[in-house]
Amino acid sequence: MSDTLNMDTGTLVIDTSYGSTVGVMGGDPVVETNSRTHVERLQIDIAAAMDAAPGHSMGPGDIHDIVVGTGPAPFTGLRAGIVTAKALAYATGARLTGQDVLEPLARWMNIRQARERDGDERADTARFCTLAVNDARRRQLYFRLYEGSPDDTARCVPLCDMDIADPDDIVRRINGITRGLRSGSPDGAAPIRVHVLGRGSSRYERAWHAMNGCGEVRDESIMQLEDGIGVFAACAASHRAAGETCPAGPLYLRRPDVSVPNPLKHVLNHGDARKAQ
Repeated sequence: MSDTLNMDTGTLVIDTSYGSTVGVMGGDPVVETNSRTHVERLQIDIAAAMDAAPGHSMGPGDIHDIVVGTGPAPFTGLRAGIVTAKALAYATGARLTGQDVLEPLARWMNIRQARERDGDERADTARFCTLAVNDARRRQLYFRLYEGSPDDTARCVPLCDMDIADPDDIVRRINGITRGLRSGSPDGAAPIRVHVLGRGSSRYERAWHAMNGCGEVRDESIMQLEDGIGVFAACAASHRAAGETCPAGPLYLRRPDVSVPNPLKHVLNHGDARKAQ
């Protein structure tokens, strides 16, 4: 098998970073947005996506590659998708490739900007970035900022580390980054548009108004966007082609809620307290 993905109907995509989405290259995705039931329906949806594969119904032997979303996302749902993908890869012999869900959003925006500029001479030609986000609950978002390039739709330069924060903190950090970009440009004042893309973004539109050069805000996961599955798989394929290992490890980013309990309190005139074994 080659180092790149087989970008055909033999590629199965699974992502549970938001609800769950399952799809086969060239087919329509099966999307579950209800986080209360998506885990239970995951195997059913995989079967439905394979049955609806373009050309013919797929069997397990037809799967050559599996691309799984690694987040960042909350623990339980993300774990279910990754475990399922690993089990399928083990059972079928398919190659398993992990792909985060933020970079494909930036690539999708690159493609969108390239199409708009090709089709309309009056289209916005400002330098642009994509703030890719995913809902982390607790009034927080997972995020990463990428510099876009409509001239090379596969080029997404990350301008910060992947992280989790509340929207106001994200805006402060993004404004600092874009100020640095502007000061480093030849004319020192090149306009920069920042498009916000990903689940949970519309919930905090008031915060985005404080972001310098805020552009379009779209509250959709990569799998819900037009040809999102194709962009997601192509992003994974490009990392494979570059020789990266692309592990299917989950990206949680948030520290665990559990902690080591405090020692038991001492009681007056008694020795050290010990827990029952």
